[in-house]
Amino acid sequence: MQVSSLNEVKIYSLSAGRSLPEWLSDRKKRALQKKDVDIRRRIELIQDFEMPTVSTKIKVSRDGQYIMAVGTYKPRIRCYDTYQLSQKFEQCLDAEVVTFEILSDDYSKIVFLQCDRFVEFHSQHGRYYRTRIPKFGRDFSYHYPSCDLYFVGASSEVYRLNLEQGRFLNSLQTDASENNVCDINPVHFLFATGTAEGKVECWDPRTRNRVGLLDCALSSVTADTEIDCLPSISALKFNGALNMAVGTSTGQVLLYDLRSSNPLIVKDHQYGLPIKSIQFQHQLDLIISADSRIIKMWNKDTGKIFTSMEPEYDINDVCLYPNSGMLMTANEAPKMNIYYMPVLGPAPRWCSFLDNLTEELEENPESTVYDDYKFVTRKDLENLGLAHLIGSTLLRAYMHGFFMDIRLYHKAKMMANPFAYEEYRREKIRQKIEETRAQRVQLKKLPKVNKELALKLIEEEGEEQVTRKRKQKNLPSLLKDDRFKVMFENPDFQVDEQSEEFRLLNPLVSKISEKRKKKLKLLEEQEAKEQEEEEEPEGKPSDAESSESSDDEKGWVEEVRKQRKLLRQEEKVKRQERFKEDQQTLLKPQFFEIKEGEEFRSFKDSAKKQKLMKKTLGDRLKLEEKLGTLNVSDTTVGSKQATFRLKKSEQQKKQQEAEKQHRQERKALRRSAGHLKSKRGRGQRFH
Repeated sequence: MQVSSLNEVKIYSLSAGRSLPEWLSDRKKRALQKKDVDIRRRIELIQDFEMPTVSTKIKVSRDGQYIMAVGTYKPRIRCYDTYQLSQKFEQCLDAEVVTFEILSDDYSKIVFLQCDRFVEFHSQHGRYYRTRIPKFGRDFSYHYPSCDLYFVGASSEVYRLNLEQGRFLNSLQTDASENNVCDINPVHFLFATGTAEGKVECWDPRTRNRVGLLDCALSSVTADTEIDCLPSISALKFNGALNMAVGTSTGQVLLYDLRSSNPLIVKDHQYGLPIKSIQFQHQLDLIISADSRIIKMWNKDTGKIFTSMEPEYDINDVCLYPNSGMLMTANEAPKMNIYYMPVLGPAPRWCSFLDNLTEELEENPESTVYDDYKFVTRKDLENLGLAHLIGSTLLRAYMHGFFMDIRLYHKAKMMANPFAYEEYRREKIRQKIEETRAQRVQLKKLPKVNKELALKLIEEEGEEQVTRKRKQKNLPSLLKDDRFKVMFENPDFQVDEQSEEFRLLNPLVSKISEKRKKKLKLLEEQEAKEQEEEEEPEGKPSDAESSESSDDEKGWVEEVRKQRKLLRQEEKVKRQERFKEDQQTLLKPQFFEIKEGEEFRSFKDSAKKQKLMKKTLGDRLKLEEKLGTLNVSDTTVGSKQATFRLKKSEQQKKQQEAEKQHRQERKALRRSAGHLKSKRGRGQRFH
């Protein structure tokens, strides 16, 4: 199995390696496998996945179980069962197959278009029916709603064969002299045909009328392209309801939106060869286009190259296994190639072991080394004075450079630089000196901000390295992490050790800080002197450190209490200082003038209003009913009616009281006058 990588995309060739002849016996095959390592290590994914001489077309059934391939010589079709990883059957035909289509989910219904104008229908047992079309055919498509086969070829007509009625229908008349390819949209079933004049005609099968025309030949020609003849359409493929990809005979791929006559992207293969196949990969939004020399994968939105493959032999057809990262090609060679790219998707269900195999290969990569050859670039050749050897047999071109004999390389280098040994010797001496320097005690360069925190982190890292197990991975340091870089550079992040939170959370900080301050002083002295040979002062013995740690654990509670007492004393001192400041400050009375037309209200009224505003609406209504400012009554309809009385001002109250007093005085006068009249009447009667 060969592994190649382009743009960091791993491509595994599963059909690489030598194949054994069919006429060899099993005994001889086993003997060859024991002797030859390459034969023993090869992967035969599907048994006998090849043709006698050439394979022309390859397709996968809709259920994914069967792979169908046609080839020569003799013209034949082979069906491979993926569940059994072997060949299911083989049938020979009378003529070479131009193209074929699988009508059913499995291999039970197949249609073949042959080079002698015959159309053959095959079922499970073999050939079922055979008919002939008027002109030589080049491509055909099946329209599922109407059961019609549309044939295009060396004619301006598109022939229609209805499989339900079993007869030819009226053909579609195009404006082209010849039609090369055709396709039917799987969503709205629009029929499109590519002509020899470089145009794409779109037809509606329901009305049998042309609904659109695209001039792809004119759009494919740009300022960078050089063409000798008029481009014709060589490949056509729909994607969804609105996108269509068109391949030309001059090596361009055009991506169209059916709502526009201008292409979205024009991609050139740069080889000038006809595009033979176009496939869409939906998981990564890629377009897989192939000519006879190269397979290119590029992004359909940006046109950026994803990866590419150049097989050893010319390509006739490309088939992408659905919902996976497997790609199969039909070539101008007996063996059909199988490629697997884990980036495109997982392996198919019937060969899921490929995922485990590729994962193991990625964990243990093997670098290819050539002992007898040296890889050099063009710049290296110019430096050595061997640029004139380009094109000769002494240099073999490979990727962006050349392979040359290692002996020739050494001779040329000695002649170009005779003092190379002296440079090599100096470099070795310098490396030895650096190794001895690394063994010395190195100074710790602390940051400007949060020096104590940085020293604490360095000490913790040293302790963790001692106690950490060998199997565990080293964790990243906070001092080297870019996310916490600002904490040791910006003074705004300086830790305030005198704050209340810091002192309560770190009750033993006083003892630890004293140790760190001593170390900081020593480090600052060493940095000032800038002497690399000076060693750091020795620390305390391990038993003293252990005793100190135990004392720290015992004195934890005492330190917390001390810190709290200190904080209380500081708060008490602050309160006394504030009290003295308040006594010293003299408060002067402030007077406020009331504007005309306003009344003075006491602060009690505002407090009452605030209490009322906090109460709910129901409580306020009840309170206003008691005071008499609100009256709620039922209406005849059944709803509630509420009437409010506004509050009266002080002047209105005084007027009402005066009027009331006036009425009472008048009533008293009337009563006294009436009483006098009655007395007079009684006196006259008495007299």
